[in-house]
Amino acid sequence: MTAPLKTSDAITVDVALGDRAYDIIIGRDVLGSLGERIAALRPGARTAIITDRNVARHWLERTEAALARAGIASSRIIVEEGEGSKGYAGLEKVSEALIAAKIERNDLVVALGGGVVGDLAGFAAAILRRGVDFVQVPTTLLAQVDSSVGGKTGINSPQGKNLIGAFHQPVLVVADTAVLDTLPLRQFRAGYAEVAKYGVLGDAAFFGWLEANHADIVKGGPAREHAIATSCRAKAAIVARDERETGDRALLNLGHTFGHALEATTGFSDRLFHGEGVAIGMVLAAEFSASLGMIAPSDAARIERHLAEVGLPTHLQDIAGFAQEGLADADALMALMAQDKKVRRGKLTFILLEAIGRAVIARDVDAALVRDFLGARLAGDK
Repeated sequence: MTAPLKTSDAITVDVALGDRAYDIIIGRDVLGSLGERIAALRPGARTAIITDRNVARHWLERTEAALARAGIASSRIIVEEGEGSKGYAGLEKVSEALIAAKIERNDLVVALGGGVVGDLAGFAAAILRRGVDFVQVPTTLLAQVDSSVGGKTGINSPQGKNLIGAFHQPVLVVADTAVLDTLPLRQFRAGYAEVAKYGVLGDAAFFGWLEANHADIVKGGPAREHAIATSCRAKAAIVARDERETGDRALLNLGHTFGHALEATTGFSDRLFHGEGVAIGMVLAAEFSASLGMIAPSDAARIERHLAEVGLPTHLQDIAGFAQEGLADADALMALMAQDKKVRRGKLTFILLEAIGRAVIARDVDAALVRDFLGARLAGDK
C-alpha cells in the first residue's frame, strides 16, 4: 500500500461504465466547484437540491451559492434526517416537490446529504418523468466511500432495508472531505466501517495500512483523502465489472446480510446506524467463516480488534436495547435475513471470508448452521 499523496489537488476517480461513465471528485473544499462542473456537464440545466434539515443548516447555502456563481437556478427540498424519511411517505413528498418545482428530463436532481438522502433522491430521480439525471454530493464518510457510488438507489419497506429501488447511476459525484469536519464522531466511525470493508473483502495491504493510519483518517489528515480515494477506486472497479450485481458486486455486501437484519430489528433507528450494523455484520461474517473452517480464527479476531479500536460496535450485545424483544431472537433475525436481496429461491447467500483480503460469495448456506451460530452469539458464546 502506497503512502498518502501529500497534495492539495483534487483526486478524480473514474467509474468506467461506457457512455454512462462519470467522475468522483475527492478533495477538501471541492464543493465550491460544483456549479462549474454541472454547467460543463449540462449547460442550461436547472437543479433541485434534496437534503435533510441537519445538512441544510451547514451546507445548503454554500451549495446554492456554488450553483448560482455558475448561473444555475436551484430549488430546495428538505426532508427530516434519518432512515424514517427513506420510505414510501418520504418518496411521495420528494417526488411531488420535484414535480411542483417543474424539474424536467433535461434538468438535474442534486442529492446533498448522507446515504439516506442519496438513496431517496436517486430513486426519486430514477422514476421522475421515467428518469432524470442526478448528482451526488455526499456529506458523510459512509456516503462518500459507498452509497454515492455505483447507482444503487431505493427506499426501505417495513419488511426490510432497500427492498424497493432501482439502479440509476449519477452523472457526477463531488465528495468534499471538508464537510466531514461537521460530522458527529459516531457517524464518522459508522462510515469508517465501509472503508475497512474494502480492505477486508479484497485488499489485505489496505487493511494493514488502515490499522496503522486510522487515527489520522479520523483527525482529517492526509490519510483521509487517501482512504476515501482508495475505497472509491475499489468500488468503481467492481461496479465497472458488474453494475447490476449479477456476480462480483455482491462481494460489496460483506457484513450486510447480518447488518440489514439488525437494522430492521432496531426499527431503522439511531439505535444502530447502518455502518455500525455493517461492523457487527463483518465480525459475524468473519466468525461464521472461522466456524466453517474457511478463515483462521486469528484473522477473524484481527478484524474484530481493528473495528473495536476505531470505536465501532463489534458484538450483538453492543447494540442499545439488546435485550428488547426481537433483537435477541435468532429465529426473528433469520426471518429478516430471508428477505435479503441476495436470497435466491429461498436459499441464503452470504459473503464469507477465506482470508483478510479475500471474500467469496457462498450460495445455499445451510440455514440451520446460521441459526445455531446466531444462537450461540446471542447467548454470548464464542
